[in-house]
Amino acid sequence: MAKKLAGKMKLQIPAGKANPSPPVGPALGQRGINIMEFCKAFNAKTQDMEEGAPCPTEIHYYQDKSFTMNIKTPPASYYLKKAAGLKPVGKRNRPRGAEKPGRETIATVTVAQVREIAEAKMKDLNANDIEGAMQIILGSAKSMGIEVK
Repeated sequence: MAKKLAGKMKLQIPAGKANPSPPVGPALGQRGINIMEFCKAFNAKTQDMEEGAPCPTEIHYYQDKSFTMNIKTPPASYYLKKAAGLKPVGKRNRPRGAEKPGRETIATVTVAQVREIAEAKMKDLNANDIEGAMQIILGSAKSMGIEVK
């Protein structure tokens, strides 16, 4: 007999840094998911990724308190900021895009870097080939104020 799905949720957790403190602990605890079991499983699955990279995670939890998780690749904006060499700013200490994208350029990346990002994100993008994936990444770069040369 199949497990009865109780619900699903999405979280963005830094790779290798899942712990029971907020926001992970309370989000899982109120749904009856074993927090420590989730943290150990998540950290084990993301140990080969760059530590601290934000990982969008989809969690399906069942009535018997078990769960399954689908960990996606970090967002394109994360890869673009890293390739452009943007430094962290602001009160949350994160790199930011342009305040007026399209009118101002804050950084540049090469076509080779865009291709590398598209190859890394290919399994999560809605594209048939690498050129289509590159167009998606180019759109993200343009909306962030990053110029591609």
